[in-house]
Amino acid sequence: MTSGVPALWSHRNSLRILVRRDLAVKYQQSVLGYFWSLIEPLGMGAIYWFVFGVLYSRDTTRHLGGAADSYPLFLITGIFAWMWTSSALSEATNALTGQSRLITTMNVPRQVFPIGRVAGRFAEYAAGLPILVAVAVAYAAYDRVDPGWSLLALPLAVAVQATLLIGMALLLSACNVLMRDVERFMRLIIRVLFYATPIIYPLGLVRDSDLPGWLKLGYELNPLVGIFQLHHAVWYPDEFPDARLLATTVAGSVLVLVAGWWAFRRLEPAVLKEL
Repeated sequence: MTSGVPALWSHRNSLRILVRRDLAVKYQQSVLGYFWSLIEPLGMGAIYWFVFGVLYSRDTTRHLGGAADSYPLFLITGIFAWMWTSSALSEATNALTGQSRLITTMNVPRQVFPIGRVAGRFAEYAAGLPILVAVAVAYAAYDRVDPGWSLLALPLAVAVQATLLIGMALLLSACNVLMRDVERFMRLIIRVLFYATPIIYPLGLVRDSDLPGWLKLGYELNPLVGIFQLHHAVWYPDEFPDARLLATTVAGSVLVLVAGWWAFRRLEPAVLKEL
C-alpha cells in the first residue's frame, strides 16, 4: 500500500475523469437525470415508513425516545447511506469486467476503476444531502430533533464508510474477474445486509431482543452496524455507537481496506491475463 497510494494519488485526475464519465453515461438518456438518485431512496423510505412507522410503529419508534415522531427522518438517513453502499458494491463488483478495454490500454493504477465506482456513488449520496438537511430542519423547527455536536458524526461516518467500501470494491472486483459467480453471490449478500444492519430499525430493537448473546455479538461485528449508527447519530445523539462498537467498526473497516488492497495487488497479474 505504501507504494500504491502515491501512484494512485498522482493519477487522481484520471479518477476524477472516470467518475464524471460514469455519471454522464449513467444519466445521459434519462429525462430526470440526477433526480433518480433522490427518487429511489425517497420512494423506499415511504414504503418502509408505512410498514414500520404505521403498521409496527409501537415496536419501531419506542427506541427513539422523544424523537419517535421523527421516524421518517430516521428512515431517510439510513436509506440514503444504504443506497451508496448497495450501489457501490453492486457496480464495483463488475468494475473490471465491464471496462476491460480501458484497463488494458490506460496507463493508470488499476485500483482507480473500482474506486471510481465508489466515488461515483458517493457523488449521488452527496447530491441527496440537501434533501436530508431540509427534512431535518423541518423536524428541528417543531422540536422533534435537536442536532448539535452530533453533526460531527457525519464526516466520521462518511470516512469510515468510504474506507470499508473501497476495501470491498477492490476485493470483489478482482475476485469477480476470476470467478464470475461473485457478482451473483453479492446480490444475495446485499439483500441480507440490508436487513442485518440497523437501517430501517433502531439498534436497540436487536439489543433488547431475545436473541442469544453470541448472535448479538456477531451482529455487531458487522462494520456496517457502527457506520449506520453514526449516520443516525447525526440527528439522534443517543444513537451514537459506544466505544466498543465504534472501535470494532473502525478497526474492521481498516482491516477490510488493507485486505482488499493486498488481494487486489496479488491477483492483478492473473486478472490482467484473464481480461
